[in-house]
Amino acid sequence: MSDPNLITGIERAEDAGVYRLREDLAIVQTLDFFTPIVDDPYTFGQVATANALSDIYAKGGRPLTAMNIVCFPVKTMELSVLRDILLGGLDKLREAGVTLVGGHSVEDAELKYGLSVTGLIHPDRVVLNSGGEPGDRVILTKPLGTGIVNTAVKGGVADEAAVSRVIESMTALNRKASELMLTVDVHACTDVTGFGFLGHACEMMDGTDAGMIVHSAKVPFFPEARKLAEMGMLPGGLHRNREFREGMVDFDKGVPEFLQDLLFDPQTSGGLLIAVPQEQADRLVMRMHEEGVPDAVVVGELVSEPKCRIVVR
Repeated sequence: MSDPNLITGIERAEDAGVYRLREDLAIVQTLDFFTPIVDDPYTFGQVATANALSDIYAKGGRPLTAMNIVCFPVKTMELSVLRDILLGGLDKLREAGVTLVGGHSVEDAELKYGLSVTGLIHPDRVVLNSGGEPGDRVILTKPLGTGIVNTAVKGGVADEAAVSRVIESMTALNRKASELMLTVDVHACTDVTGFGFLGHACEMMDGTDAGMIVHSAKVPFFPEARKLAEMGMLPGGLHRNREFREGMVDFDKGVPEFLQDLLFDPQTSGGLLIAVPQEQADRLVMRMHEEGVPDAVVVGELVSEPKCRIVVR
């Protein structure tokens, strides 16, 4: 039986569930956890927390409370590692103005950490991950390439500068980008995470008659990711993303192979992908640059033809 107060649930690939409490108030709920992608426990806690909060920001909501999710190998790992992970997460929650209210832990042979997050939003201001219109400009707020660089980290071939840049991006909150997008007539938004840029861009077209043109030369990416991709340092998730969505994507002949890889690269705590009216896009990007979202850029537009396909030029 459907619930009339459920605004978004499991029926679509939305970033979070939204449930109406009253005419002027709804809650936004999400959870996310994963295995370590960086060596430093404190940094891992920061990345996992920023990643979990991002789903709330993508909906246009304000995260309010959070609960830790922990799987920890108590027999083989020092408890100081867990302490540092939780401290990293707590510090990032404090930065976001979110209150930690509890959590749950289990013993597991493989370390995992994340959070369940609850936020608030006005029911009339929920931003869905689809709903963009032909003519809208598409904005990306963070560079691509975290999956490729993190794969290189595991392989021991990533330099310190690359790791530092990727960590800075992954630990950066999407809060300011979310707040600023709400100052314009935003039509759709999603955060770019495990399905990669093109996977989440495909979700943005679900249920619409729009297609998308992506200008590959404008897509921001970490400089080191190009060399690493050309070396073959590609995560398994990239290949799965390509296999799942390549039937909806057409690449012009001039798009280099490394950039095609980057567009399918699974991101951790990636940026927001936002569809806004053409006349408001440049102003929004300018404000983002002024207020601490330096990599935000218009990377494409929604079009009436071809329908439900992406053309990368």
